[in-house]
Amino acid sequence: MTEHDEHRQQSLTQATEARGLEALISRAARAGKGAAPVERWNPDFCGDLDMEIKADGTWFYLGTPIGRMPLVQLFSSVLRKDADGRTYLVTPVEKVGIRVADAPFIAVEMDVSGSGDEQIITFRTNVGDVVEAGPERPLRFIDENETGGLKPYVLVRGRLEALVGRPVMYELVGHGEEIEIGGKAMFAVRSKGAVFPIMPADQLKRLSV
Repeated sequence: MTEHDEHRQQSLTQATEARGLEALISRAARAGKGAAPVERWNPDFCGDLDMEIKADGTWFYLGTPIGRMPLVQLFSSVLRKDADGRTYLVTPVEKVGIRVADAPFIAVEMDVSGSGDEQIITFRTNVGDVVEAGPERPLRFIDENETGGLKPYVLVRGRLEALVGRPVMYELVGHGEEIEIGGKAMFAVRSKGAVFPIMPADQLKRLSV
C-alpha cells in the first residue's frame, strides 16, 4: 500500500468514526435530559471510541479537545462505569468504551451549610452536577504517593466519582475536625450525618510540625 493509499484509508476511518460520533450524539440527545437512566439499559457492546477524559476533566475525541461544553455535558449524562472498572457511553441501543485517566468529573466548587451533625457539604462539578456528600454519596480520601498529598473523591452517581479539585480540597480540609472513629482519633469531615475520615489525627499532627 502506498503512502497516499494509507493516508486515504486513515481519512476514511476518521470519517467513519466522525459519522459514528454524530449518530451517537443524536441518540444520546434523545436518551434523556440531565442524567439518563443508564443503569436500566443493557445494550450490546459496540466497541471502543477514541475518546478520553483527561485527569484535569478535559474531554478529547480523536486526540482533539472537545471545546463545546453542551456537548461534554450531553456525553456526561450517558456515562456509566461498570463492574469491570471500565467507563462507557450508554444509550438504549449501544454501549461504547472510552478512556478515563482518573475520575470522569472534577468538583470545582463547594458550599457548606449547617454545623455539627446538621452540616451539609455540597459540590458542583465541571459539567454542572450538584452533589450533596452523605451516606448515599460518600467522600473518600486516598494518599497521592507521587506527591505525598491527598486526593479526595465524591460519588456523583452509579460508580462515577468526581475528583475534588485542589483549591476546593483545601477548602474542604478547612472544615475538618478531630473525631473519634472506632476508638481512634481521626481527622475527618461531616456531611448529612455521615463522617468521612481523612487521616489519623496523629498523622496530621506530624505533618503540621
